[in-house]
Amino acid sequence: QVQLVESGGGLVQSGGSLRLSCAASGRIFRINVMAWYRQDSGKQRELVARISSGGSTNYADSVKGRFTISRDNTKNTVYLQMNNLKPEDTAVYYCNAEGVISPYGPTNYWGQGTQVTVSS
Repeated sequence: QVQLVESGGGLVQSGGSLRLSCAASGRIFRINVMAWYRQDSGKQRELVARISSGGSTNYADSVKGRFTISRDNTKNTVYLQMNNLKPEDTAVYYCNAEGVISPYGPTNYWGQGTQVTVSS
């Protein structure tokens, strides 16, 4: 099966930066879209940013100009550089791989989540 493992979360002060990483493992031929979502307690999970295999990106309005998503297709890894963090960015951040081409069948996978906490 395909597994997604996130890293890089933690506690940071307002205005600080963090870089999240998510590596996909398993027999993977291609991942069409990789994305980051986040979910704060009591709220719905929301899309933060997504990137296609060709490098096209989309961002939530709330993070435009502060966050940058990138990926390394040779490593099946996606990154999220988060700058000028605000307390409202506090959430569990989840990695998502969509349109995964592999021998296993399922095409959509989620990571276990990594906590990001921004103190004011």
